[in-house]
Amino acid sequence: MRYPPLLTDLYELTMLAGYLEEGMAEKQAAFDLFFRTNPFEGGYAVFAGLEPALTYLEELRFLPDELAYLQGLGIFKPRFIEFLREFRFRGKVTAPPEGTVVFANEPLLTVEGALAEAQFVETALLNIINFQTLVATKAARITHAAAGAPVMEFGLRRAHGPDGALSCARAACVGGVRSTSNVQAGMVYGLPVRGTHAHSWVQAFPNELASFRAYADAFPDSSILLVDTYDTLKSGIPNAITVARELREQGHELCGVRLDSGDLAFLSRECRRMFDEAGFPAVKIVASNELDEFVIDSIREEGGRVDIYGVGTKLATCGGAGGGALGGVYKLVEVDRLPKLKVTSDIAKATLPGKKRVLRAVGDGGLIQDVICLDQDELHGGDTVYDPCNPLQHTTLPAHIELHELRRVVMDNGSRTGGSETLDIMAERCHRELSMLPQGCLRFINPHRYKVSISGRLNDLRNRLIEQVRKGE
Repeated sequence: MRYPPLLTDLYELTMLAGYLEEGMAEKQAAFDLFFRTNPFEGGYAVFAGLEPALTYLEELRFLPDELAYLQGLGIFKPRFIEFLREFRFRGKVTAPPEGTVVFANEPLLTVEGALAEAQFVETALLNIINFQTLVATKAARITHAAAGAPVMEFGLRRAHGPDGALSCARAACVGGVRSTSNVQAGMVYGLPVRGTHAHSWVQAFPNELASFRAYADAFPDSSILLVDTYDTLKSGIPNAITVARELREQGHELCGVRLDSGDLAFLSRECRRMFDEAGFPAVKIVASNELDEFVIDSIREEGGRVDIYGVGTKLATCGGAGGGALGGVYKLVEVDRLPKLKVTSDIAKATLPGKKRVLRAVGDGGLIQDVICLDQDELHGGDTVYDPCNPLQHTTLPAHIELHELRRVVMDNGSRTGGSETLDIMAERCHRELSMLPQGCLRFINPHRYKVSISGRLNDLRNRLIEQVRKGE
């Protein structure tokens, strides 16, 4: 899939033209992409979207019709249009692997290169990373609520357009939702495709039993019957049991039934009881209908017997508290080897200057905290680190920890430094890292705040630059 270069904000192009006019286009610069608040009022986020972001950067170039359109706007000089004709991304990108658990205020991507190149890619990178990280996080929350039960992505019809639907299916897999109803996503990303039938199938036949028989006849080894078109307990499940018996007599087994309305906890319990008593304990119960992590959690708390969850709208649109958008930003942190920062009256919104590393402290098999430090910093257990939002608060790194680099160089001179990972590997990484988090971070309400600190040298640099700005130096 090609990401066209005009998938950008106009100001990226006007700044690019301005840098060219001022002789600044080739100045070396670095930008950090990060977010300030964990999504969904939760305790973490799951990083996703790196692979398509790198594809965008590698293939970035302006085609003749795109250049003709820009020329036709009448706001750009011929010299700039010619500059764009040979424009490529030849920079460097540092990032964590997809599926990594990440937190507010720590840089996800760091993009280095000529100022023109590193600036221009801002909008597209934010578009890709913000949405896919948001979806992957929502998917991780939903799969955590499901407590091991498989979750299917059913969000195509409610997603934000065809591109959003494909991105949703991909990112949801990174977060642990590893099958989809979206057939195109199945082909593009190699995902298992799953589905049942609609209520209209049942309504199209003279009666419910006739519709079930017809579907089972067409798909004798993969039938999942939708049992709530008329009356789940008095009609749908009894008719499904009848068809299950008929399939067994023919050497087949009914795979499952789907509940799409009503009290899913109660109905799933009754459904399980009725199928077990009829001699069909292997029939799976699938639940759908406006599910999210909170609804799934309540179904389980109330003793529901759901085997598989189909989640659509709330996953594809990332609905719920703190959802809607990740709010990632892309900020300049260095030009010509000079650290830069954005200063506001709110210290929490002042950016962290300079090129940085992100270290993850691990001990006793679990994640303890992350530390953002300058490139040349050396950190050890016992060092003092600071809260990035409140520098008056500081703590000491535990003595017996291991510090691991969270990120690596994934692109250099405009080319990838390694091969692509499968979505399964990304999903396994996400599962593993979530299991290492303090359990309180996984709570849906008032989660534990995982500590992200900055090193003493980074704290000093930021304070010094803020003071220089305030003095007008």
